[in-house]
Amino acid sequence: MQEALNALKAKLNEENYIADDALAATLFIAMKLNRPLLIEGAAGVGKTEVAKAAARAFGRELVRLQCYEGLDESKALYEWNYQKQLLAIQMGQGREAGMSDLFGEAYLLERPLLKSIRAEKPVVLLVDEIDKADAEFEAFLLELLSEMQVTIPEYGTVKARSLPFIVLTSNHTRPLSEALRRRCAYLYIDYPDVRREIEILRAKLPGLDEALAAQVARAAAYLRQSEKVTKKPSVAESLDWAEALMALGAQELDEDSAAQTLGFALKNNDDIREILADDEFIRTIL
Repeated sequence: MQEALNALKAKLNEENYIADDALAATLFIAMKLNRPLLIEGAAGVGKTEVAKAAARAFGRELVRLQCYEGLDESKALYEWNYQKQLLAIQMGQGREAGMSDLFGEAYLLERPLLKSIRAEKPVVLLVDEIDKADAEFEAFLLELLSEMQVTIPEYGTVKARSLPFIVLTSNHTRPLSEALRRRCAYLYIDYPDVRREIEILRAKLPGLDEALAAQVARAAAYLRQSEKVTKKPSVAESLDWAEALMALGAQELDEDSAAQTLGFALKNNDDIREILADDEFIRTIL
């Protein structure tokens, strides 16, 4: 078992995703059991990257569905090619085209959910930010999550040709239903500790000096725990900050370079003002 986990971690590392033991174990078991995986955590901690890295590591196509308020079946599952249907009726030469003909395979347009279960080879299906979709859409997903099939009223039930590995992410902006949670394996991703964030920074930015990476990681950790910061910097923003320092040619993160680049980590002017006046922050980065 440990060998398999180490192999999975090594594959993810090759894709520049630094996974800890808990993440690797949950991902390994979910894939082995072909259980959908629900990943929760703050924005920017790397939830979406889990699906992307897993797809690359196992040579699978990534099919992504970005959720938003008002998302419905026509954008997520299927849509009928109405223009082609209308043309078929007009070309019927005076006889009405049969309804079964008009709602057949030739007129069906695949959207991400349908594409993922009709793929010849298994894919990774990413349902990103499911908490942004309406509760009705969440309920609509249950058939796919539990049966690996979908039902199209005019067409019938479509069973998966190959079983996709489904990853759902949530920033927890609204509670998800117990029905959805029961169908999924669960993983929570927190902000990384300083040591792991240094590994992430150096993996994503190979030219980054180790000492500078350590300063950025310590500074980011301080900003996340500071009560003076309302919008905590994500890992993605730590990467932006480190990249900005590299572009500036900074050899270290000091008071001057922090003042010049802090807008890459903090996206709120009040937060920036408070932190630049915070003596404890200055001591942290020096």
